[in-house]
Amino acid sequence: MIEYECTSRRASFPEDRRVDDRETRTLKRPHSYLILMGTPRESRQEQAEAIVERLEAEYPDSTISLRYSNRLELLIAVILSAQCTDERVNKETEHLFAKYDGPEDYANATQDELAEDLSSITYYNSKAGYVRDSCELILEEYDGEVPDTMSELTELPGVGRKTANVVLQHGHDVVEGIVVDTHVQRLSRRLGLTEENRPEKIEQELMELVPGGYWQQFTHLCIDHGRAVCDARNPDCGDCVLADLCPSEKGDSDVDLASGEPW
Repeated sequence: MIEYECTSRRASFPEDRRVDDRETRTLKRPHSYLILMGTPRESRQEQAEAIVERLEAEYPDSTISLRYSNRLELLIAVILSAQCTDERVNKETEHLFAKYDGPEDYANATQDELAEDLSSITYYNSKAGYVRDSCELILEEYDGEVPDTMSELTELPGVGRKTANVVLQHGHDVVEGIVVDTHVQRLSRRLGLTEENRPEKIEQELMELVPGGYWQQFTHLCIDHGRAVCDARNPDCGDCVLADLCPSEKGDSDVDLASGEPW
């Protein structure tokens, strides 16, 4: 597991009322989960803290599952991971990273060649173009180095705020936001932390609720729990450590707040 000493930056969202950037609260695991089923905490901030403390106890080794050995490989892996499983990406990048070294190799390859090397990845033609064009820009504008700011990263083709957050956190040890992927989006809505649908809006609300020192880990915890228990179609509420906190819990609710649809 890769460990980082993270430096937090204030995000660029307007009217940011989140907790202190460098705050890491001491969260205590509750003595019992046997509370009234499906009853959230009184405030969303208390709900977020309870979710973090339980998931951290449940998944103590939670971390990023993409494999990489440098910042460029991280950037490429995250670009490829859009609407694709990390498992599939890791299989593809094993040979990709052996064939291509620095940004020059990717920039000098044709898009067709890159697309062929990425053929098992979803949207491989588009992603091949993103990788090639991003590496060209990295060479032209950043002396071959992966940028270390949100504004610069999001200027790269195929890189939005989610991808940039991952690269900042795991490549540059900088935490200035929360990565909102499909698992974070689903669990945050299902657990009553937000009613927003857009990832940017969800991130903004989560940054006001999740203690600053847990912004990076919150994503990994949601991903692990989403994969293991709280999947999109058939969550295992009977085996969930958050069931008593969850307003979508199937034994107590008729509606999945993640989708707004009845169970």
